[in-house]
Amino acid sequence: MTEKRKVTIARGDGIGPEIMNATLKILEHSGAQIEPEFIDIGEKVYISGNTTGIPDEAWESLRRTKIFFKGPITTPQGGGYKSLNVTIRKTLGLYANVRPNVSYAPFIQTKHPDMDLVIIRENEEDLYAGIEHQQTPEVVQCLKLITRPGCEKIVRYAFEYAKKNNRKKVTCFTKDNIMKLTDGLFHKVFKEISVEYPEIETEHWIIDIGMAKIADSPQDFDVIVMPNLYGDIASDVAAQITGSVGLAGSANIGDQVAMFEAIHGSAPDIAGKGIANPSGLIQGAIMMLVHIGQADVATRIHNAWLKTLEDGIHTGDIAKGGASVGTMEFAEAVIERLGQEPTTFKPVQYNNEDNSNENNFKLAPLVKDRPKSNVVRELDGVDVFLFNDDLTPDEIGEKLTALAEPEFSLAVITNRGVKVYPNGFPETFMTDHLRCRFQKNEEQAVTNESIIKLLARIQESGLDFIKIENLYKFNGERGYSLGQGQ
Repeated sequence: MTEKRKVTIARGDGIGPEIMNATLKILEHSGAQIEPEFIDIGEKVYISGNTTGIPDEAWESLRRTKIFFKGPITTPQGGGYKSLNVTIRKTLGLYANVRPNVSYAPFIQTKHPDMDLVIIRENEEDLYAGIEHQQTPEVVQCLKLITRPGCEKIVRYAFEYAKKNNRKKVTCFTKDNIMKLTDGLFHKVFKEISVEYPEIETEHWIIDIGMAKIADSPQDFDVIVMPNLYGDIASDVAAQITGSVGLAGSANIGDQVAMFEAIHGSAPDIAGKGIANPSGLIQGAIMMLVHIGQADVATRIHNAWLKTLEDGIHTGDIAKGGASVGTMEFAEAVIERLGQEPTTFKPVQYNNEDNSNENNFKLAPLVKDRPKSNVVRELDGVDVFLFNDDLTPDEIGEKLTALAEPEFSLAVITNRGVKVYPNGFPETFMTDHLRCRFQKNEEQAVTNESIIKLLARIQESGLDFIKIENLYKFNGERGYSLGQGQ
């Protein structure tokens, strides 16, 4: 008999306890060899005064078991509460979010009966770094952070996933026609790593038309890899067009810890009614079982679940006006069919060699293990951001031109990225937030000390600077974007 594997389990909020209890009942009857450690996280913990939503003893359990099976949770509105999902993923290094999206026609109504794609979403960085600031009364910012190691890990994971699961194509989605440095890096790394997998077809789509193609012709995709925000949106769209977002589960994979869950939220409006669909969490449990080396049990549950759908047993979100069953009734129907296989759907067969717990492929090394970079970094100027609610761009431009020398010259002033000096257009809408770009003068060797002196001159002139960004060249290539109109 397989030794029982310790698993940390959180029932969650809203419908979480109902669908978790139903799923655990299936796991019990299927012969899954797991030993639960239950923890409390989420809404009750937030309300108790813990703004993280997770107590220390829960972290201890997660670090001990390395496997987390989680029901949906509620983050209270307001109060500065951080998303617990994001906190867990980033704290435990769960860099890969894996979301299969499969159509179950003709038993689940969908316009895309041949859909079978997997979205692999980067899980730790991008705009989900959550670094935001209000800089002026009218302007807030959110920093989009994309790192080479982060790109390397998720892109390589996507190709290895495709290889291990006999997938034929990996597609990359970005918006690098606009965000040439951040999304550009993601696309660049994708192209670099794709060369190592010549047997796998590759393609790249700009995210907007790529999303349109998912909605229109999802059968054209196989595995899709993309940065965090795009992946969050795309995976919900893809899940919904299979027939219901309630059908999909997801895995969050790291080098040491993995988390499995349904992709939907806690749905507090139907909590306690016994009508929620447990299918998404069941799918998450199946992915967990494969991950921990219990592929035979995962196969039994998945085939029983497919047979349940074939037999017309659905919860209300799927029944579309027809007869429906409740949460626990659905689970009991799956239990009754354990050991049976579907006849219309192709039966599923998982193998333990597909176990994604074995990260035996090369990922991006940790900072301490990476060789020292041989990139030459040269300071090329500085962007100084000003708060301004009274002077015109021309008035500020004249002041800054005089203040820039001797080290710098004022190249451009932009408002929300659009040039307003020199030669700005009166039609351009203005806010109280200006970016003033100073480029180093030729033959000048500028340093941070040069920038400090420039800032002192700006301060003495009565202008109000709120932040700076140093401008660098890397191996002679500009490491910053030009302003629109520059």
